[in-house]
Amino acid sequence: MFNVKIYGAGSIGNHLAYACRSKGWNVLICDIDPKALERTKTHIYPARYGSWDEKIRLSTINELKPEKFDLVIIGTPPDTHLKLALDILKNESPKVILIEKPLCKPNLEYCKELLVLASSSMTSVLVGYNHILTQNTIKSKDVLESQILGNALAINVRWLEHWGGIFQAHSWLNGPQDTYLGFAERGGGACNEHSHAINIWQYFSRILGKGRIVEVSGMMDIVDDGRVKYDRVCQISVRTEKGLVGSIIQDVITEPAIKTLRIQADKGFLEWYVNYDKGQDAVFYTDDKNRLQKEIIFKTRPDDFKGEIKHIGDILEGKNIDSPISFEHGLETMMVISAAYKSHRLKRTVRINYEKGYTLDAIE
Repeated sequence: MFNVKIYGAGSIGNHLAYACRSKGWNVLICDIDPKALERTKTHIYPARYGSWDEKIRLSTINELKPEKFDLVIIGTPPDTHLKLALDILKNESPKVILIEKPLCKPNLEYCKELLVLASSSMTSVLVGYNHILTQNTIKSKDVLESQILGNALAINVRWLEHWGGIFQAHSWLNGPQDTYLGFAERGGGACNEHSHAINIWQYFSRILGKGRIVEVSGMMDIVDDGRVKYDRVCQISVRTEKGLVGSIIQDVITEPAIKTLRIQADKGFLEWYVNYDKGQDAVFYTDDKNRLQKEIIFKTRPDDFKGEIKHIGDILEGKNIDSPISFEHGLETMMVISAAYKSHRLKRTVRINYEKGYTLDAIE
């Protein structure tokens, strides 16, 4: 049985607490705000999962006592992630640190420092792009590795979802102005908040052997009304180091939501869906006889996190795993996020030079 500490009693903290408790792990949730802890116990957790789990411990951060944890989860706002992760690595050294997405602010502050420290540490640092480890992604990986589709020609992703659902899950917020979500520079807005789209594009590019994204052309619709400043629509065209092209479109305005990816190849195609229908993910693809195959995957919202927690459990048990949600892959996603903002600002295509490291200087 593993011991887990979760920083942040918001929506993601509750999701991951439930997933960890489903494995029988010991869970402590901490937050700077006592009211957030009370909401978790009396509202968020019981409303989602039927009742409060009395085995979950709650504590304000100021009242934390020295303890040894196997897994530390950072589910706080993105502008606090890396400074907190640095502190945990220096003072606690758990087996695994899971940082919720987006990894950090678009200015990439503390990325270099954390990479250096993590590289010399025994701690596995991961980033919470949980859709990499769901059943629809596993099925898609199997299809692609069978090579029945031939050579991939393009990947296009749409992650279009009105963020009203986020505010329903955080009913104490009146709108984006009350949180980081309304400020792109803090890690809010469509490009940051819905960066699952960028990350899943990168994941399938790796599976296809097409390499990392090195060219980015971004166009955004920015809301700037004196109270908030964020991108409500983000459209990105990309090219990899092996020449694969495609598009990534994210927004916070579309309702009902559309979350889909299509890989077009010279012998067929694959379409990957999140929430294809209520309680369903899906994968459509053409087989070796060019027949359309449809795989419907029934799921609940907690299922979205089961693969991620199982994967972390394997790491905690000492299995030697090349993690698809590694810190380095999360950094690559942040590089594309930062490049998209810079491209929009400069009104031109920018290039990512990974040899310069994970810094703004690498985006040219």
